[in-house]
Amino acid sequence: MHPEIKQEKPGMCPECGMNLVPLKDKKADMNHGAHMTMSSPKEGGHENHHAMMEADFRSRFFIALIFTLPVLSLSPTIQQWVGFVMPTIPGNDYWLFLLASIIALYGGWPFYTGAVHELKSRNYGMMTLVAVAVMAGYLFSVASTFIFKGMDFYWEISTLVLVLLFGHWMEMRAVRGTGGALKELVKLIPAVAHLIKDGIVVDVPTDNVRQGEKVLVKPGEKVPVDGVVVSGQSSVNEAMITGESKPVFKRAQDKVIGGTINFDGSLTIEATNTGAESVLAHIVKLISEAQTTKPPVQKLADKAANYLTLAAILGGTITFVFWTFVFPQPEGIVFALTLAITVVVIACPHALGLAIPTVTTIASSLAARHGILIKDMRALEIAKKINYIVFDKTGTLTKGEFVVTEMVNLSDRSEADIIRFAASVESNSLHSLALAITKEAAGRGISFGPADNFRSVAGKGGIGEVFGETVLVGSESLMQENNLDTTRFEEKIAELNSKGRSIAWIATSKEVLAVIGLADEIRPEAKDALRGIKNLGITPVMLTGDTDEAALEVAKTLGIEKFFAKVLPENKVDRVKELQQGGRIVAMVGDGINDAPSLTQADIGIAIGAGTDVAIESADIVLIKNNLNDVLAFIKLSRRIMSKMTQNLVWAAGYNIFAIPLAAGVLYPWGILLRPEWGALLMSLSSVIVVINAFTLKINEN
Repeated sequence: MHPEIKQEKPGMCPECGMNLVPLKDKKADMNHGAHMTMSSPKEGGHENHHAMMEADFRSRFFIALIFTLPVLSLSPTIQQWVGFVMPTIPGNDYWLFLLASIIALYGGWPFYTGAVHELKSRNYGMMTLVAVAVMAGYLFSVASTFIFKGMDFYWEISTLVLVLLFGHWMEMRAVRGTGGALKELVKLIPAVAHLIKDGIVVDVPTDNVRQGEKVLVKPGEKVPVDGVVVSGQSSVNEAMITGESKPVFKRAQDKVIGGTINFDGSLTIEATNTGAESVLAHIVKLISEAQTTKPPVQKLADKAANYLTLAAILGGTITFVFWTFVFPQPEGIVFALTLAITVVVIACPHALGLAIPTVTTIASSLAARHGILIKDMRALEIAKKINYIVFDKTGTLTKGEFVVTEMVNLSDRSEADIIRFAASVESNSLHSLALAITKEAAGRGISFGPADNFRSVAGKGGIGEVFGETVLVGSESLMQENNLDTTRFEEKIAELNSKGRSIAWIATSKEVLAVIGLADEIRPEAKDALRGIKNLGITPVMLTGDTDEAALEVAKTLGIEKFFAKVLPENKVDRVKELQQGGRIVAMVGDGINDAPSLTQADIGIAIGAGTDVAIESADIVLIKNNLNDVLAFIKLSRRIMSKMTQNLVWAAGYNIFAIPLAAGVLYPWGILLRPEWGALLMSLSSVIVVINAFTLKINEN
């Protein structure tokens, strides 16, 4: 993967020699290959470029193979090995030169162009090593043919190029697969939409649908564009966008997302976002941009790959000098040059270069499939060091919706009658406490209707007539204003106050009937999610503007040991800074809008419940669903990702530490010696192994 390669003019990729594909939108990010311009999520991208690279290496391999076979047949060494001597051909050496030249120049061309770019940019890597190895052997052989008439390397160089081409062909096949999940996302949008025009349904390309136009979605079809349901009702599978497997029921005024699957009913929707503005396009864009960001460990790997290249060239030089002058062999300079070339070609900075990008590419697509959008890969490395995760209470740990938690009956009336009175009055109001009371009545199966002569008392509650009685529902001050004594009930409601409950008084014009305790409903998954976070050695912290009593009640319920109460919105940033003192790493979980400053201040900002608004600038991680388990899932995933990165780096570094001395001939006294083509094969295999290890992230992905 070479996403860092960018240039304004047409040319070749310095890493593989393939022609860069021009972008339709010059303002788009010009990475290595044909990147998605987002005018349509169907356009090529890195995936197409790697497919082109794979095809190019494959064709070069087979052409090189055709010319390598006669080179092997004409080589005296090969004839001696197989015990078969070809009839003497006039100009045998020159035929070998001609055939090997075609292989070295045509087959090796991608490596030479890549090496030139590496030298120009002083970013030395695998291409430089391959070019040095092939050209050293080739030029020595040419000199041997035309100048001093000695041993040549034609068959070795030919097989070396052949193995390199084969290795890169296999590598591109593996690397191309790392973008598979992103490719599947792109394919979600159907090619054709049923446009409703003047009452007639016309099939048109999805790209032609414009905002405000209406389209028909039949049962079993994919939704072509983002929109709002105008008519019809159906269940829609949004798993491919949100990761939520349960179908979501849709009816008039509900939003639908392009790429989701309509199940059992027909829907007429009005397009709201199309093309580059669609949710799916934003998701694909976020993933593509994230894959170009580098975690700090990748910068270390890139630097190590650069030094490894120089070390390999130096090692090859030392090997040549040692076997030529210090410990010469009967084969003379040919033996020394063979080992020197093997040293250069067996070193694999490419494995170091691939160690991180292959993992991040698979990981970002994998996470997106489960509703977790990683906007900045640097967050992955930071995540393993998190000390605190800060949660905003309202709307994050809780649903942001009040529910009735307790009721204290202060009269001889039945609870059912009291709740009916309260719900009848509150059905005239849209206040959150009023909605909770009417919901409680409905949940108990208690019938009620709107109170007569209802009037709202600003900031205090409401008054209405129910069955001929005047009923008051609201604050204690509303009771006192209507000459109702509440002081004698202080002991009975003390427990509600100690829990920090919001209290609604219910009374008639003659007596106080009851008090109802209400609280913001805690999310059902919150306790388990926080327990999982603590099991990972991370301390959850709660921020709330509530009183100490209310905050303590929620903290006890959820098992949170550290919290800040009475925190004003503008002071959330200060609490995050306080936690960061001493170099501690803090993640902040919020809604991405009200919590934007604190998300930005935190080492990792996690926006939860983004839904269709995935383009949240203040967050490093965007969770589409409002589910706290996804916070835990991100932390676990980040640790798996970093583990894979470490494994790849250890393999890539360990391989080179072992392979270079082996290629230099340290085991030659025991009869073990590697030839250049075997070194090339090992070099290619080391890269493929790194890619395959990255693919294991998909095992047990749930």
